[in-house]
Amino acid sequence: MKFCKKCVMPDTKPDLHFDEEGVCDACRSQENKNKEINWQEREKEFLELIKKYKKHPIYDCVIGVSGGKDSTFQVIKMLELGLNPLCVCFEPSIPTKIGRKNLKNLNNLGVDLIHIKRNPKVYKKLAREAFIRTGDNEWQNHLGIFTSVPRIAVNFNIPLIIWGESPQLEYGGPASSKDKNVLGREWLEEFGGLLGNRASDMLGVGGIDEKDLYLYTYPSDDELKRVGVTGLFLGYYFKWDYKNNLIISQRNGFKTSIKPVETTYENFENLDCYSNHVHDYLKYCKYGFGRATDNACLDIRLGYITREEGVRLVQKYDGKPPKKAIKKYLEFSGFSEEEFQKIVDSFTNKKIFKRNEKGEFLRDCDGSLIRKEEYVLK
Repeated sequence: MKFCKKCVMPDTKPDLHFDEEGVCDACRSQENKNKEINWQEREKEFLELIKKYKKHPIYDCVIGVSGGKDSTFQVIKMLELGLNPLCVCFEPSIPTKIGRKNLKNLNNLGVDLIHIKRNPKVYKKLAREAFIRTGDNEWQNHLGIFTSVPRIAVNFNIPLIIWGESPQLEYGGPASSKDKNVLGREWLEEFGGLLGNRASDMLGVGGIDEKDLYLYTYPSDDELKRVGVTGLFLGYYFKWDYKNNLIISQRNGFKTSIKPVETTYENFENLDCYSNHVHDYLKYCKYGFGRATDNACLDIRLGYITREEGVRLVQKYDGKPPKKAIKKYLEFSGFSEEEFQKIVDSFTNKKIFKRNEKGEFLRDCDGSLIRKEEYVLK
């Protein structure tokens, strides 16, 4: 197991590549953003581009929002540029109180907001089946976010969708060397985290039919062509810095947690949904890194902390089971603790974590998986 020489990301991250110097492509991408990209020209390009989209009688664009720091920043930015966005929130799996408050705050910035309260019976069927199949408890929510927004765009005849950062451009992956500014069906299917399981694969699960999957299905090519829907990553045109986004959002009413969230050392990540913390824990079980690693890598690349500080933070925070979030998830999903653990173990990486003679994973007193020595971050 190799770790990036500049940040703390391991080579177990899917589609991440290291160069001959042992540096990951996410770090190289950040270097490119710092030195090679003319951000003034990018901004001019964006301002020129959006001129042709200001033809809708009411809304200039659609923005998928959660109420988090980044979507709050996106709305603020569009309002500053004189656009009138229609905001769409696909309801989180297990909403939190602070998440609801932040979503209300976003609404109060002065935008129309469509809050999609998805069919809970269909959603729970999808959630349970997706967890069993993919080991991802948030598969159905990520799918719903990326499909319901273009659905609204088509139905309201709004051709422009504004997304946030490009995950591959910011976090590494093959798209860091491809066109980085467009999110469409191809991007969703390749990079959207579906894990080989698409909406159509869920037909028949618990009696689910095509009508039940309408919001989880990307619009057809004919629908997209009729409206001319284009989804742009804002992070392609404006230099993305999640700490800067946080500051701007806080100035405009965004609230953080009193203490760090369960899976990392930050107090502003994934505040809208308990289930997101379970998702981060499952990523750790599969690949040996979690939300603390993600945050540390961003902080290192952006110059907020050193790699040595990042190592200490990852060692302290990554891998601890988010007990409160897991309890909430069990109540929501209907899985027993034993069923949940069995599914988690079936996706846990046998190369990274220690097991006993029976093949059972070894855990510390706090429930954390025990890593093999050669897989410990140093």
